[in-house]
Amino acid sequence: MEVKQLQPFHVLLYLAGVLLLLTGMSFLVRGDKIDLFGMDVRFLTFEDALTPPKPVEKKDITDIVKVDTVNIEGASADTTIKNTFESEGKMGAPEGGTLSAEAATSLQFNEKGLEALHAFFTKLEGAANGKKVRILHYGDSQIEGDRMTSYIRQRLQTQFGGFGPGTIPAKNEYNTITFKQTCSPNFTRYTAFGGASLKSRKYGSMNTAARFTPEMDSAQMALTTSIKEAFIEIEPTKTAYSRARTYNHAKMFYTSCFKPCKIKVYNGTNLIHEDSLENDGKYHVLSLEFPSTPGKLRYEFAAAVSPTIIGFSLESDYGVFVDNIGMRGSSGTFFGKIDHNIASKMYADLNVEMVIMQFGGNGVPYMSDSSSVRRYAKQFKGQLYTIKKLRPSASILVIGPSDMSMQSANGRVTYKMLPFLVQEMTRVSKEVGACYWDLFSAMGGENSMPSWVERGLAGNDYIHFTNRGASIASQLFFDAFAAEYVKWKQGAQ
Repeated sequence: MEVKQLQPFHVLLYLAGVLLLLTGMSFLVRGDKIDLFGMDVRFLTFEDALTPPKPVEKKDITDIVKVDTVNIEGASADTTIKNTFESEGKMGAPEGGTLSAEAATSLQFNEKGLEALHAFFTKLEGAANGKKVRILHYGDSQIEGDRMTSYIRQRLQTQFGGFGPGTIPAKNEYNTITFKQTCSPNFTRYTAFGGASLKSRKYGSMNTAARFTPEMDSAQMALTTSIKEAFIEIEPTKTAYSRARTYNHAKMFYTSCFKPCKIKVYNGTNLIHEDSLENDGKYHVLSLEFPSTPGKLRYEFAAAVSPTIIGFSLESDYGVFVDNIGMRGSSGTFFGKIDHNIASKMYADLNVEMVIMQFGGNGVPYMSDSSSVRRYAKQFKGQLYTIKKLRPSASILVIGPSDMSMQSANGRVTYKMLPFLVQEMTRVSKEVGACYWDLFSAMGGENSMPSWVERGLAGNDYIHFTNRGASIASQLFFDAFAAEYVKWKQGAQ
């Protein structure tokens, strides 16, 4: 079969026809926007071509960022924890900072979400009366290092009681403002969301784990007899909020211990516990209690085959605990890939009553159209349902992505699909019965990030908050949360 070659004249004629068609359409549309599946589409006019791009108008965020985030320490916590409830559960008490209603963006929910939120408020009041209430704060690098979470924790613990940072990873890869952790070099970090991963998928609530020998099958374990030693050290930092620096309970969560493993625990140089871990391969918790906060807590291990350490919890015997679970680079779409049996057991042991999900930002640069946004929103909705299965009694609260800026001809502008992403995440959160807090709108909405950068409240990547910016964002969230609590409290009286 003979293939005819296109002549230059035919190519030129085709291009001229396409140009003529597009020109005609531009005259019909005349620069007006068309809403196409969540995108604003418009044709370039001759006026546009002759007019230089206008610089992006700067957002005035003065009223938004004036909230007080300094006065939140309250009464200083001493090193001995006493079972006293001085706060009386008064949200917005003077020692807890200011309640800036005019700066707050309200929580969004349907009737089902409001019911779940009110159920959590009831449990929160129980914390001020000697019970334990746990909040898991999952998120991407925006909360890494205990940013945002630390502020929320201090506010809640000041109001409702409780001490300690809560759950921390078995091996932390990044600096935090709340605790310092040192591990022996033979400890390897495994994650459910990237990098080295466990074949067993046994991560618990932290979605990370650590081992000082690789995972092995039964045949490999039988041949492994040489004893390896390893250690993990944990101590508070001077930069931590006062409540997080104090604790009198330490728990170590572990699983997959199939061979004898000796453990020694030190408070500084003083040996305070010596034992062997349960080596039946099942999930276990090693709990220790102290009369006062250890200066440096050191766990030493000796075994031929490592158990899987899935986290520690540093806490008090009552109150609110808020766990910072930052996962750099994650979009939060991996919960279906972990061992649900282990995770649900750890959720129960921790008494998880609320799960905060703060994701979405990592996918924004790669969302080019409405379809990609809807795909992510559908995936995220599935993760919320997974959380409900892991802990049916827990309430879910979603914190949406912040504003994020990309470079354009007329300056830094919001990623084009970000507003639509916020819309879709709000929708699916409500459908699941979760609450949604719109960080994007709370910080000023479209094109607000450059103003945060100018004030030193966000980094030069136009994505991540600085520590000061994270505190302000946390205050804005707490205002919205506290406003709902006050309404519920008034209605309950």
